[in-house]
Amino acid sequence: MALADSAVVLDHVSVAYGAQAALRDVTAEFPKGAVGLLGPNGAGKSTMLKALLGFLRPTSGRLAVLGLDVAARPLEIRARLGYMPETDGYVPGMSAVAFVAYCGQLAGLPAADAMQRAHEVLFYVGLGEARYRDIQTYSTGMKQRIKLAQALVHDPDLLFLDEPTNGMDPKGRDEMLDLIRDLAHGKGVNLILSSHLLPDVEYTCDYVVVLDRGAIATSGPIATLKGPAGRVFEVRVKGAARPTFIERLREAGLDCQPGEDDVLRVFVPGDEHGPGEDQRRICEIARDSAVQVRHLRASVPTLEDVFARAVGDQ
Repeated sequence: MALADSAVVLDHVSVAYGAQAALRDVTAEFPKGAVGLLGPNGAGKSTMLKALLGFLRPTSGRLAVLGLDVAARPLEIRARLGYMPETDGYVPGMSAVAFVAYCGQLAGLPAADAMQRAHEVLFYVGLGEARYRDIQTYSTGMKQRIKLAQALVHDPDLLFLDEPTNGMDPKGRDEMLDLIRDLAHGKGVNLILSSHLLPDVEYTCDYVVVLDRGAIATSGPIATLKGPAGRVFEVRVKGAARPTFIERLREAGLDCQPGEDDVLRVFVPGDEHGPGEDQRRICEIARDSAVQVRHLRASVPTLEDVFARAVGDQ
């Protein structure tokens, strides 16, 4: 089942909470490197990570992490993983350095080595000056950094990062993403970043797996998914018949997704026509829909376009 160059493989995996299916017959491969696990809240991302850690038993299917079967060797797998959970899990009353060193010992490091590594990773994540403070006095952003530090302390072969920028202000979020990008591309750490934030995944990862309602919507290298045959246009129209315009675009085989500031992102599949012909086609549909085109220009495909086409309207 597992491939040598894969970090994670799922083979027809289903997970349920009672009668509620969280993962539905999921077959997916996560290559080594930086992989984004993308999907709306409730898509099954955290469930997938917990199943890969052996915390949840699937109702069917098999999972492998780093070539090891999760059902047969969960403890060996966890010893080689670093896990940054979505929720806080620190020990009240402990300083940051004591807590991270304790996590290192739990992962099998000798006490002296764990303490040395704790100091190193706390400086790396930007908490060197605050490492002796009680974690309870930390801000939300600092607690997120602590979770990253404890995931790194034992030098794991693979990182699971579950919503690592949760609750962070814009500056802290950018700094966290820079850390993750450095881990993946500067230090060669294998990681899976689970997030519902498309810019986070696009900035840090090279490959993406998109989940929607417990099933795989699409997967592949981000550069490949962003560049299929076809073009993207930004369109803004004026007129009460805007819904009719959107409906007629879709009837004509043009995918249309609302963007910011009333701008529509229109994806024209195929490459048999040039951009000028595509623009004329959009204008003709606007004319027939009795709306006025106020803005029309070619755009660069983004991961948001990939996500919109894969998941559709929520």
